[in-house]
Amino acid sequence: MRVPIHEYLMHAAYFAPRGKARIIELGCSISQRYLDPRDKLIGLVGDAGAGKSLLIRGIFPGLELTNDDNGINVRPLPLIRDAEDKHFKSHTYHVDVRFEAAFNQPWVIAEAVKKAVAAERRVVLEHFDLLYPVLQINAEVLIGVGEEVLVTRPGVFGPMPQDIVNIVFKSLLYRKMAHSAEDLTTMVLQEMGISKPEAHSDIIHGFVLEFENKPEIDLDEVERKVLSLISADEVISYHNERNIKVGCNLMECTGPRLHVPKTGDIKGFRLLKEFIWDPIEKLHILAGLIGEEDKEREEGQWRAVTEGPLTRFGL
Repeated sequence: MRVPIHEYLMHAAYFAPRGKARIIELGCSISQRYLDPRDKLIGLVGDAGAGKSLLIRGIFPGLELTNDDNGINVRPLPLIRDAEDKHFKSHTYHVDVRFEAAFNQPWVIAEAVKKAVAAERRVVLEHFDLLYPVLQINAEVLIGVGEEVLVTRPGVFGPMPQDIVNIVFKSLLYRKMAHSAEDLTTMVLQEMGISKPEAHSDIIHGFVLEFENKPEIDLDEVERKVLSLISADEVISYHNERNIKVGCNLMECTGPRLHVPKTGDIKGFRLLKEFIWDPIEKLHILAGLIGEEDKEREEGQWRAVTEGPLTRFGL
């Protein structure tokens, strides 16, 4: 019997992109690379606001989501309704376990999942870790969303849902800090007369802005201005799907729901103090970092920016 190549997967790691279009695009890529049409149990773990629902929209286009992330609230839950009727009308079902726990006991959800899987249906479970202690069946594909998106195909010996939770819950804060720091840096650059960057990308505990023309600007001054905004401890709030507010200032943002609550929550912000030239893409790269300083990691980041290819997404 021919074994699909993805069965050899230990795990794949991607930067968790910021912005609706980028994370949906990543979901589409994950679907093509790692899912098998015969997979029946898909689990996602990650804290609220990490982007699990958007990722699902990319992995399973057209799937009706049953949580209320975007004002959708399907009642009764189609999975439980069809399990009780002993007739599964859909091929794929979605359940947000945390949301659904307000309406049904975990064992009721678990029994419905088992019946659907036995009937050769697929079930996509957000907050899979909350149901696993009752379900006692690991997902065929387990995806964690934090600072990175981790894709695994668990075996008998794991990874277990809690293993992934321990990674992605802790790392999500860095993703939020990096996004907020990126937007503050963009705001400062615009105030200093620098046009919007052509693209942005991701590095561990940081961000990358890419410019067609090298900005003639003092990066030490940019860093000081951003640190001043951070020390002001201004509130960062969602305004609409395209904008946030930093204090009273309205600014455009591709991921308005993914921020720390206040600028003062950004820790350890610093800029790499020179623009790096990318000879392939012909762009000038500005990189910023957040979190505790780690010289070894930052040297690795520097090499990644200067020597390695970056995955680019348009703004």
